[in-house]
Amino acid sequence: MIQLYMRADCPFCKKVERAAHEMGLSPGIDFEIINAGPMTPGRDVVIKVGGKEMVPFLIDGQISMYESDDIIEYMKGKIK
Repeated sequence: MIQLYMRADCPFCKKVERAAHEMGLSPGIDFEIINAGPMTPGRDVVIKVGGKEMVPFLIDGQISMYESDDIIEYMKGKIK
């Protein structure tokens, strides 16, 4: 399952979440949202895997990426 590391106050995270909803994807079914706010285990994963504190961050198996537009395009490719 796709893991999306996000912060509640991040407009780019909201953009990804909105796009997923528009694609008909559902949290808990098609993807998992993980809190990556400061001082959270999710933030630690983002830093360990990606090397930056930036969100949104996607992990899908061996694939990981930053950048909301890239994440949205990746998710579109998964539903084809």
